[in-house]
Amino acid sequence: MDKPQNKQVDEFAKLSWGERIAYGAGDLAQNLIFGTIGSMLLFYLTTVFGISAAVGATIFLVVRWVNVFWDPWVGTVVDKSHFKHGGKYKPFLIYFGIPLTICCAMLFLPIPAVRGNVAYAFLMYLATALIYSFVNIPYGSLNASLTRDNDEISTLTTVRMTEANIGNLLVYTFLPLFVQMASPDKHLKDIGMFGIKLNLGNYASPHAAGAYFHVMSIYMLIGFILLLCTYFGVHERVLPTEEETASVKFSDLWNELRRNKPLRVLGCFFLVGFTFMFFGNTVWPFFVQYNIGHSEWMASINLIGSIPGIFLVFLWPIIRRKIGKKGFFQLFLGMFIVGTLLLWVWSWPQFKNSIALGYIGRFIMQWGITAATGYMWSLVPEVVSYGEWNSKKRVAGIINALMGLFFKIGLALGGIIPGYINAACHFDGTKAAQSATALNGITISMIWLPIVLAIVGMWVISKYPLSDADVDKINHEIEDRRQAQEK
Repeated sequence: MDKPQNKQVDEFAKLSWGERIAYGAGDLAQNLIFGTIGSMLLFYLTTVFGISAAVGATIFLVVRWVNVFWDPWVGTVVDKSHFKHGGKYKPFLIYFGIPLTICCAMLFLPIPAVRGNVAYAFLMYLATALIYSFVNIPYGSLNASLTRDNDEISTLTTVRMTEANIGNLLVYTFLPLFVQMASPDKHLKDIGMFGIKLNLGNYASPHAAGAYFHVMSIYMLIGFILLLCTYFGVHERVLPTEEETASVKFSDLWNELRRNKPLRVLGCFFLVGFTFMFFGNTVWPFFVQYNIGHSEWMASINLIGSIPGIFLVFLWPIIRRKIGKKGFFQLFLGMFIVGTLLLWVWSWPQFKNSIALGYIGRFIMQWGITAATGYMWSLVPEVVSYGEWNSKKRVAGIINALMGLFFKIGLALGGIIPGYINAACHFDGTKAAQSATALNGITISMIWLPIVLAIVGMWVISKYPLSDADVDKINHEIEDRRQAQEK
């Protein structure tokens, strides 16, 4: 049971492995529940569901604009919350995890009456996105409530991103494979791994709707069980006082943006980083299906690409200590660019049948992107601490709402812009083969725009002002200040 706010706790606590794993289970859960939407929804809507690429992109656009105003309000609600039982942030995972799970599955409801119904797709996606904010923002705030110890936060980030990337493996590698296995019109195909052949159906067919719904429902159920693991497995220690909670106002959002430079820089980096990350996630099924012509290889190539995010995450703290925070991001963003260029070469006619080039390009690209967009989460608690040190008010919910907002805008742009590019380049989801113009549009979204944004990200993170020594000094000054007030 969590300790009450007025009881003395060790805010620099060392976390057990059980608690680290339990917290990371929340990232895995959110990938299984909501990550499936980011990976497959646009593809599903424009092929199976039967709406145009422009309409699909517009749905993403409108919902994300709603989130721009919704998320800051949710952050204020979270900071002012006070539950009688279960903690400050943890109860949100249960109360809103249940409707989130249901809404995500309903997005893929295989009923002919709703197929092609734009209003249904829009309203269900809107409901899903609004509810998700009440899970994602408290979960992010929970991260900053476990400990102030900078090394512990670094280790916690390593563990949580390992589990998050296991979720990515299940979503981006096995989800398309499972859907193809459950889809109609099956044919025996070589999946490009150790000579394994599987009966795979056409998951771009309108008849594949039932396959999506059944696979998605299983993913959602597993995701909710993992949210329960987080709820019961972690302990909140670093919490605002009752006076701080009562004093939280919506205007604190603008005050934090104005006086918290690390927040502004990191927020911009979140926006840029997740934009080009979700460009790749959204366009990848199109790229493999149409530009390469080997959709049966997607699972095996994604499996290779998932290796760095699961088995090489332990190197993150080591590399950070060697070359610093800024050097860490510069290195891995550079690797992302190299891997993306290799995938472009793979799409050349003479190399399309070379699965080895797909393996290498995807491995390097994913190593870069998972490290850069994964390790940035470790900077959020120090931005929260800087805000507390500067304003004498701990508004973890508002800061995480802002970070979540930048994240979601990036997620939206990663789905919106490729959708509009597809529409402008005359992509037709009813055709098995696309025109040269449509293929060029997919290449722009998959290769060139992400590279440009990665370069912008390098510049943005170079402006981040907090060193590890600064963060350690800030946290100890906050601790000393609180102890002085209690005497």
